[in-house]
Amino acid sequence: MAASMHRVGAAGGQLVRKLLSRTSSVTQFTRHRAAVAATEVALNVPETKVTALDNGLRVASEDSGLATCTVGLWIDAGSRYENERNNGTAHFLEHMAFKGTKKRSQLDLELEIENMGAHLNAYTSREQTVYYAKAFSKDLPRAVEILADIIQNSTLGEAEIERERGVILREMQEVETNLQEVVFDYLHATAYQETALGRTILGPAENIKTINRADLVEYITTHYKGPRIVLAAAGGVSHNELIDLAKYHFGKLPARYKGEAPALPACGFTGSEIRVRDDKMPLAHIAIAVEAVGWSHPDTIPLMVANTLIGNWDRSFGGGVNLSSKLAQMACQGNLCHSFQSFNTCYTDTGLWGLYTVCEPSTINEMMHFTQLEWMSLCTSVTESEVARAKNLLKTNMLLHLDGSTPICEDIGRQMLCYSRRIPLHELEARIDAIDANTIKEVCMKYIFNKAPAIAAVGPIEQLPNYNRIKSGMNWLRT
Repeated sequence: MAASMHRVGAAGGQLVRKLLSRTSSVTQFTRHRAAVAATEVALNVPETKVTALDNGLRVASEDSGLATCTVGLWIDAGSRYENERNNGTAHFLEHMAFKGTKKRSQLDLELEIENMGAHLNAYTSREQTVYYAKAFSKDLPRAVEILADIIQNSTLGEAEIERERGVILREMQEVETNLQEVVFDYLHATAYQETALGRTILGPAENIKTINRADLVEYITTHYKGPRIVLAAAGGVSHNELIDLAKYHFGKLPARYKGEAPALPACGFTGSEIRVRDDKMPLAHIAIAVEAVGWSHPDTIPLMVANTLIGNWDRSFGGGVNLSSKLAQMACQGNLCHSFQSFNTCYTDTGLWGLYTVCEPSTINEMMHFTQLEWMSLCTSVTESEVARAKNLLKTNMLLHLDGSTPICEDIGRQMLCYSRRIPLHELEARIDAIDANTIKEVCMKYIFNKAPAIAAVGPIEQLPNYNRIKSGMNWLRT
């Protein structure tokens, strides 16, 4: 355009002004169209519809028009609601759900699911129990009916209970070979000692050997109430159809308790440690964490960004000095560990923010030193560019996680239990975008700086510094 202006000279000035005016109008029109398109895209994002039944059960769904769907029951009950005597009941009950109902034997249930081309699964966490099915969208009614049948009409036969004891005890032996799970169970045991969150989800072997039908029935009648259950669905699902199915199959679930509703058991954090030294093991497995916050706390999002800043790494990664995480750069260049991953585990009213690492016995001291150095950097000297990169990575990871009907259904169910709503993606992004380096420093100072951590370590850990030395590394005084 500049060259054209030079050629036409003064005589062509009026023509140029007309061209510029027209270009400006085109630009404004383009911007207007872009704004309209952006609004249309926002409107085209499938809405999460939520409806509560008379008994308090909530129905939540997102219809993306797929040929398949995932539908499940998210129940506000996990191992946290157990006591020392019945610890392991929620997980035992999850195993029993697929062992036959009043109208379906175990074989009938398995054949029906298989013939539908569907998948039926379940899992138990410390605060939630989940039963879900993935099926063709046309089979949504059958999937909901099967889920209703297994949680309301399971026979809990004595022969099946005895058989599952052996299955769970074998599962416990398998878990003991998964050192990451072992370390995280130890971490909970020391961080939340003498409280419900300190106990394992599977429970001790003594409990598994003694849990009986009465224990299972009592757990169901105590916790499986309408207000504590969410029927969530994603994929090719009609919300109105789902409401009708929910009313028909779950409308008779009780809404009230005979006495008072069970309160959420209090769980206090204790800075402490568990060390299980075994010099025959080749590598040390170590987790260190501070007390963080629950799902709905306003500091959760900044702590998620801080968690992303520390990041994760293992020896299969390339990148070297070009890795975004400073700790990953140091781990790669200095051969500090085999792997590490930062974690931010949230519960209703508390959480664990920290790092899990696997390293050689000779590098434990250095790995702990540089980990705490990076934590102190978050508290005092993190930069805007580092925070901006972590925010983008966090948003990307959130979007990548929501790929397919099953993770979306899981997101709906979990968020409904945690927040009583599903937070829209644009709101989450806005909350992440609002964070800057000062926010990270303030929040990390509040939860990390000079705090007593919880530590769990297994393996050849002779070189792990003593607890007081590690605690002194939670500020700048450590040398």
